[in-house]
Amino acid sequence: MTVRAVQVIAGADVIAYHSARHGRSIARSIAAEHLRADHIEEALIYPVTTESTDHPGGYRGALDEFYESAAARLAVHLDAGRTVAVISEGDPLFYGSYQHMHKRLAHRYPTEVIPGVTSVSAAAARLGKPLAEADEVLTILPGTLPEEELTARLASTDTAVVMKLGRTFPTVRRAMERSGRLPEAHYVERATMTGERTEKLADIDAETVPYFSVSVVPSRIADLPPGTATSTETATTTETATATATAGEPSGHGEVVVVGTGPAGPLWLTPESRGALAAAEDLVGYTTYLDRVPLRPGQRRHASDNKVESERAELALDLARRGRKVAVVSGGDPGIFAMATAVLEVACQAPYRAIPVRVLPGVTAANAAAARAGAPLGHDYAVISLSDRLKPWEVIAERLHAAAGADLALALYNPGSRSRTWQVGKARELLLEHRAPDTPVILARDIGGPEESVRTVHLADLDPHQVDMRTLLIVGSSQTQAARREDGTEVVWTPRRYPEG
Repeated sequence: MTVRAVQVIAGADVIAYHSARHGRSIARSIAAEHLRADHIEEALIYPVTTESTDHPGGYRGALDEFYESAAARLAVHLDAGRTVAVISEGDPLFYGSYQHMHKRLAHRYPTEVIPGVTSVSAAAARLGKPLAEADEVLTILPGTLPEEELTARLASTDTAVVMKLGRTFPTVRRAMERSGRLPEAHYVERATMTGERTEKLADIDAETVPYFSVSVVPSRIADLPPGTATSTETATTTETATATATAGEPSGHGEVVVVGTGPAGPLWLTPESRGALAAAEDLVGYTTYLDRVPLRPGQRRHASDNKVESERAELALDLARRGRKVAVVSGGDPGIFAMATAVLEVACQAPYRAIPVRVLPGVTAANAAAARAGAPLGHDYAVISLSDRLKPWEVIAERLHAAAGADLALALYNPGSRSRTWQVGKARELLLEHRAPDTPVILARDIGGPEESVRTVHLADLDPHQVDMRTLLIVGSSQTQAARREDGTEVVWTPRRYPEG
């Protein structure tokens, strides 16, 4: 208890506290030595806790009625001029029972809220492990969340505390395991109180877990060996990084995770991808994509240009072969014109066949651009790269003819660059053989980035000079519509229904 809390209890006329129907109150037991015989005690006893109720308003209705009644009981004392101290374990406004009194009384009577030590802080202190350091993000979660939500949030955060275990423990444990956080997770029961227990979460029997327990996933930075650099080491060339990776004998237990960053920055990352990037010991990727990932102490970065995909894949697998947890960073979705293919090609060769490889989905540029424009890919569509670096133009032209002849909307990746200036013009000519001149074409550039722009033109008016490597083109089908709304914005969509023949 804080000094101020002791002072307030000493000066109060009435001591109020919540309890279950058994009448025992943890809050009262903490404050017991400071209570006087002349204190008026108001035990606010919940009508239900976890059991069912026949109240006409259900569980929520029963509690709301109780809170109204409890507030009215305290108001009688306040109207009589008595000072009321509502005692609450932890902090009153942190998952505390008092907050329901606060909502009903604080606007009517002078109120002071005395902050307390939360179970989160107490648990960290008992474990002797920092909750967060430097730029780490701490997430506090109620165990009552659905398992999928818990899993996603645990995967995406740096450190976490899960409250309200008890009956939720099996769900919380599964979420920890699914998110990959179980090895880091600790269990704390009744921190600072009689019966305190601390163990690794993985070792806990679910049948022994009370409500007043928490799970803690502490700071990763704090667990780094003394002297670990607080800034990221960087291998500036693939050759240097490869030499470092292949030194020594394979040690096993490593893995490669291929992660897509989406078309731009953190807003496009999935929770699973965010967690994989945070957990990695080494990041391998094209410099531009690596720059999207926040710096983390202890991580090594192996950056290279965009023309050495196979070398990057081999480097990542060599690092994993030595026992390292490696994230290969890719743009968009790693399986769409990106790094997943390169990694898997190498991973299927000796000596890498035994190394675990996972591919995590990301937001691909076509979907991001389509969302900005409306829903131009709302029906069947094809995805084609206009780059002829890895396949001949004749193959590209044949596929454009086939997709356009089938009346598919098209998402065209890699339409042009400084060295490829004629492909967009050729594609436009070919598509005009199948599509009307006024077919909507979306030019989506730098989606999610600082220079984002989305424009719609007619196919006949598509200017190749307005297209570069950072642009994605979406060409509508014969059914695609474009309309201007009252706010001046233009939206493009392709109906889900197709006309009958």
